Amino acid sequence: MRRVVSLFLPYLPTERLRRKRGKPPPEDWSPLATTLTVNSRRMIVSPDARALALGVLPGMTVTKARGLVPDLEVVDADPEADRDALRKLALWAGRRYSPHVAPDPPDGIWIDITGCEGLYGGEEPLAKDLYRRIRASGLTPHIGIADTAGCAHAVARQVRSGRPVHIAPGRTAEALGLLPVSALRIEPAVAADLARMGFTRIEELMAAPRAPLAKRFGRELFRRLDQALGTRPEPIEPIFAEEMPCAVRHLLEPIGTPEAFVQVIDDLVHDVVSQLLRKGGGVRRLDLMFMRVDGHTQALRIGTAAATRDEPHLAKLLNARIGEVEPGLGIEAMRLACPLSEPLGPSQIDHLTNSRHGPDLSALVDALANRFGRRSLYRAQPQASAMPEREVRLIAPLAPESGAVWDEDLPRPSRLLEPPERVDVTALLPDHPPRLFIWRGKPHRVTRADGPERLYGEWWREQGVEADMSYLVRDYFQVETESGGRYWLFRVGDGERPATGPMQWFIHGAFA
Repeated sequence: MRRVVSLFLPYLPTERLRRKRGKPPPEDWSPLATTLTVNSRRMIVSPDARALALGVLPGMTVTKARGLVPDLEVVDADPEADRDALRKLALWAGRRYSPHVAPDPPDGIWIDITGCEGLYGGEEPLAKDLYRRIRASGLTPHIGIADTAGCAHAVARQVRSGRPVHIAPGRTAEALGLLPVSALRIEPAVAADLARMGFTRIEELMAAPRAPLAKRFGRELFRRLDQALGTRPEPIEPIFAEEMPCAVRHLLEPIGTPEAFVQVIDDLVHDVVSQLLRKGGGVRRLDLMFMRVDGHTQALRIGTAAATRDEPHLAKLLNARIGEVEPGLGIEAMRLACPLSEPLGPSQIDHLTNSRHGPDLSALVDALANRFGRRSLYRAQPQASAMPEREVRLIAPLAPESGAVWDEDLPRPSRLLEPPERVDVTALLPDHPPRLFIWRGKPHRVTRADGPERLYGEWWREQGVEADMSYLVRDYFQVETESGGRYWLFRVGDGERPATGPMQWFIHGAFA
């Protein structure tokens, strides 16, 4: 099923100017608005959030706006620079999230994430990553995700939330029904006329007879409604960087079988790799797009752990995903693009076996990462820390070794509980090891115990909710139960002085 992200940037012109100026402290900013001269009158075009909260609205004259906000700063609008910023943002999103990205002027972009969300572990992690990165860049994002571009567009602009708004698959009509008619991307005058007729919400428009309204307002009204509901296709024309290696095959007859896809994929991979060979580059990411005869486009994205020009390997990764394609009435064109590449010099090939020397783990990593998501594949690496939960860092599978080694004198469980779970403990004395502990409602009688290993915490860390437990003293014990299980327990506090901790017990992991 198609899933579309609409990214709405309500203050793009003013936030772009602030980013250009590089003013760091937001509390020192004065209200800002961009203006255009219309019939010899300077009109407000785009006020920032602070000016908007003080009553400055688009379409207001500068004189009236300064009457409301005397310290309002006005700057001439630059629509061309705004469009260029939107295009650059779309190209960045196309390299990172999906090959099917297009600007949605004047204040948003479309991202068709169908078939691409698996690389991030689902659409929710993808949306959170997008929101976090846009926010960190100094822009205010509003994100809507739905089955159709029209519904995602409406939700992003009408639902105010501090996080991405997800409309569950199949709930498009239900979500649209509660929104105002103006959310359908119709002319403001048409929306105002509909409001005077009593049509304030889309659900009222959906239930009304179409013929009289279409005769009065034209076909555009119900074209937008059908596109938002998904009963009429709304293609998104993606944009690509001019220098991006790309290959296209327009087919004489529509195709829809896996065998036909495999043949076209082999040809496209050969063309793209040939372009990269001339540039001295290797593939890190490939986007394969299927253009259907009904105007819909489906996309598949694969990534590689290391730069490669191995055509059979790349074709195999793409062929493993063609089962996700819904050809519909047929595929009339296919496009393969390489949005991410890295320099790759010539590699030595054995002239007899035609294979590289040594094991090639990148092929295995690529196969697993493209099947289960790249975030599901990682390697653990030790790092210096006084707290066990911070002694492990997750890195990419083929990341270079840092030189850090595990301390064999201080064994740790292979997997830690995050966060540690509370247990009830019985001990002979407060500072003695446990003799019995109850975990998840089940009692465990201890036969052997080794410890304590005392950790004083990382006192230099800023204290807060996360740092409260790590700042206090911990006494760790390795215990073995009657059933043969080996667990890692700790007490918060030294068992004697209340100032060192509340003397509560936790289980932090189990030894294999």
